Amino acid sequence: MSKREPRLQFSDEERADPALEKAIRKADKAAGKADAAQAKIPKKTVKVKETVTDPATGKKTVRLRFEEVDKKKPPSKLTHAVRDAPVNTVVGRIHKEIGESEQDNVGVESAHKSEEVAEGAGRLVREGYHSHKLKPYRKAAQAEQRLEKANINALYRKSLQENPQFASNPISRWQQKQAIKKQYAAKRTGQTAGTTAKAAENAAAGAKKAAEETKKAGEFFWRHKKGFGIAIALFLILAMLLNSLSSCSVLFQSTMSTLASTTYPSKDEDMLGAEAAYAGMEADLQDELDNYETLHPGYDEYHFDLDEITHDPYVLVSLLTAYYEGEWTLSEVRGFLSDLFDRQYTLTETVEVEIRYRTETVTDTRWVYDDVLEMWVEEEYEYEVEVPYEYYICNVTLENFDLSHLPVYLLTEDQLGLYAGYMATYGNRPDLFPAGEYPGVVSRQPFTDYDIPPEALADETFAAMIAEAEKYLGYPYVWGGSSPSTSFDCSGFVSWVINHSGWNVGRLTANGLLNICTPVSSANAKPGDLIFFQGTYNTTGASHVGIYVGNGMMIHCGDPISYTSINTTYWQSHFYTFARLP
Repeated sequence: MSKREPRLQFSDEERADPALEKAIRKADKAAGKADAAQAKIPKKTVKVKETVTDPATGKKTVRLRFEEVDKKKPPSKLTHAVRDAPVNTVVGRIHKEIGESEQDNVGVESAHKSEEVAEGAGRLVREGYHSHKLKPYRKAAQAEQRLEKANINALYRKSLQENPQFASNPISRWQQKQAIKKQYAAKRTGQTAGTTAKAAENAAAGAKKAAEETKKAGEFFWRHKKGFGIAIALFLILAMLLNSLSSCSVLFQSTMSTLASTTYPSKDEDMLGAEAAYAGMEADLQDELDNYETLHPGYDEYHFDLDEITHDPYVLVSLLTAYYEGEWTLSEVRGFLSDLFDRQYTLTETVEVEIRYRTETVTDTRWVYDDVLEMWVEEEYEYEVEVPYEYYICNVTLENFDLSHLPVYLLTEDQLGLYAGYMATYGNRPDLFPAGEYPGVVSRQPFTDYDIPPEALADETFAAMIAEAEKYLGYPYVWGGSSPSTSFDCSGFVSWVINHSGWNVGRLTANGLLNICTPVSSANAKPGDLIFFQGTYNTTGASHVGIYVGNGMMIHCGDPISYTSINTTYWQSHFYTFARLP
């Protein structure tokens, strides 16, 4: 029979919380299905001898009782003890101890579906398939696996709700989730701890798996040795400055883990092939536009309104790697490349028909009196008339939605964390697509400038912020971007600016930035305050942030980084609050 997952208990207050409601509902639903699946496992009745001693006489009596046990797999005494223990006590301990460990975790939720999930699935499958002939075991194993996933997600959502300061950073969310998985696994194991022999067997299996993973990691490092060269060299220099061997060991493990989770795992030929295939589709599109009048004849006039055809190859490879959650091949992604292309580029042709008039000369005859001949004669004459005709105008529009905007629409929350990690490091492959060879790699775009009044710049702190912010005017919007090398998204841009203007807050989301600020009214807002918006995409809390510069203007990472008025209908409809940095 498959190992039973805990049935989590939640308070009425937690169930009423909109941020937890969905996750708790899924956990409850998964628990119900798991209980139903467990109930369908075949039972058989067995006789159990029980010796009862009379306290008064000391006489011993042997009695028989009957109980139902799982067919083919009778429970051990330890299983009985755990089964008979109050489940709520066990679950309460898991809640408490996982909650206490949450605050020790920091970094980006890259949402890697790591080997821990695979091991859990493998364990459940092995246990569920104990009897290949019994379908209920398989159903129970699958139900318990789904319950495990729902439980972990519910605990993770609860931890973010209780510790909002960790929700601001994707890396911290990822590390937090991994810690919760480990804690959950440890507490679940504590529920049904096995014998010493079983523990030794598990340890041996773990050691074997670790050896296999080490071998894979070695092959992975060798395949990407160019990308790791700089990072390892920096690590060695740093390690020389450390006095403690234990500190070096921890740093090495952390560094290697970070490198592995942010490095492109696919082969160079596949990544370069995907970029070439995508660039080829762009070339075909450009060729069609260059020869549009020849390829689409029959119109009197052509009007073109065309966005630039371009993309960042690092965005493409990061998106593919996050979407497939690891290594992929060119043959696997060809269909998805076409889908991406169709989502990025929209070519539209509309035809207008105008009724126009042209002047034509018409020949006609008329009778005139000839004085010489003294008779009426017929003569030809010409005159001009305005003749209506249909005039066809072909309007051709090309919209480039920007590839860097698509991850929000195509990736799950976990995959978005992965994507952010890859973009922040260029997949540890800065040599893969060198800047200059690819026009989409952090190239400036046209932007709206603004002259800030001199009196506002008298504030040295604000002047420092603007001096840093204006360095990046025209940089494109890149989801998850947080540095000049990758370009920025809105919160990455503001985090970078304030971290280089006197603060040290790390890389925060828009909501994370709001959490460290003090809200101020619109009447009291001043240059240097942050301005927050909500509902610009489907998320709770602040979804966009800019730097207010006074006079109803802000500098922000739109597309591209630019100055813009906050008094437009769009920004006013999404306005959330002004807030002042600490």
